[in-house]
Amino acid sequence: MKMEQYIRAIAGCFVLGSLVLGHLHSPYWHLFTAFVGLNLLQSAFTRWCLMENILQKLGIASKNL
Repeated sequence: MKMEQYIRAIAGCFVLGSLVLGHLHSPYWHLFTAFVGLNLLQSAFTRWCLMENILQKLGIASKNL
């Protein structure tokens, strides 16, 4: 998979997971959903994404694929 696909999949899992946890456990988990959304929004403008750096350091994905 390409880097963009990894990031979209991880963000989607984070959002869905935090919504489920917010419903079942505590509504404070919705703050994590907001954090993921804000990070996606800022990365659209700055072209910097923390998850991209983490994936590169783990060797899971590279920008060139």
